[in-house]
Amino acid sequence: MADQTPDPDYFVKSQQFTAHTHRDVYPAINPTNSSLSQSGKVIIVTGASQGLGARGFVQSFAATGPKAIVLVARNAKKLDEVAASVNEKYPNVDTLTVSTDVSDPASVAALFEKVKSKYGHADVLVNNAAVFNSIAPVKDVDHKAWWDEMTINIYGTFLVTQSFLKLLPESAPARIITLTTGAAYEVFPNLSNYGLSKLVVFELMAYVTVENPNVVAVAVHPGIVPTDMLKDAFAPFAHDKPELVGGLATWLAAWEGEDRSFLSGRYLSANWDVDDLVKRKEEIVDGGLLKLNLMGQFGEKQFK
Repeated sequence: MADQTPDPDYFVKSQQFTAHTHRDVYPAINPTNSSLSQSGKVIIVTGASQGLGARGFVQSFAATGPKAIVLVARNAKKLDEVAASVNEKYPNVDTLTVSTDVSDPASVAALFEKVKSKYGHADVLVNNAAVFNSIAPVKDVDHKAWWDEMTINIYGTFLVTQSFLKLLPESAPARIITLTTGAAYEVFPNLSNYGLSKLVVFELMAYVTVENPNVVAVAVHPGIVPTDMLKDAFAPFAHDKPELVGGLATWLAAWEGEDRSFLSGRYLSANWDVDDLVKRKEEIVDGGLLKLNLMGQFGEKQFK
């Protein structure tokens, strides 16, 4: 009888784009590298109260020595706990916790008023806030829950991104990292809500890139990480560390070293090796790779 044990690297192998892959932080994306310094910068992380937000993005960016990290989520108590852990390990990093419903325009406006009052503007935005509960076939899924989650995942990401851009001084450089998933371009049965919402925010980054040449905006698949959002079906494959995508985010947001702007408006997986991506820069740009488009079918020139 054939071995029925799932290959824990199945999704890494099936979506492999670089010669080398990773499931934990590695030297090129280690946030303690001086080349990844965020000195003087203000970082906003949504969904910062738990999971990837707390364990991955907040801790990784704190290690880069920024001026401040703004922690955003609905649960104020958990946000304070995460901020306390940052303050203990990185006393020179200022923290601002703001309880926010990202799908509520008034709540998002209040968030950015606080950012403006304390810091003027932010330099890096990590769109991590999302929900993943409506798991059922299209014909069976509860329509209200389906739409409520779409509102958080899409409208919430839009509202925060728009407010971040509005607060940014004209032509000032900035970075936006938005979480997507492999289900954004590949159909996984019963995941229409999550897959479609992450497809939309992936494309939102493409619009931000075209409309704001000063902003590097990337859609990032975080790998499969054992967090509270993880569903049982994916548990056998969940061997990626939160520090992996956290480190990748610090690399993407870095202001020195290799050019990252060629990845703007594109999709990439946290599992992919960044040095390999840089080596393929010309191929990626000239071939219109890692974009959601019909370039391969019709050719890039027709879309210019």
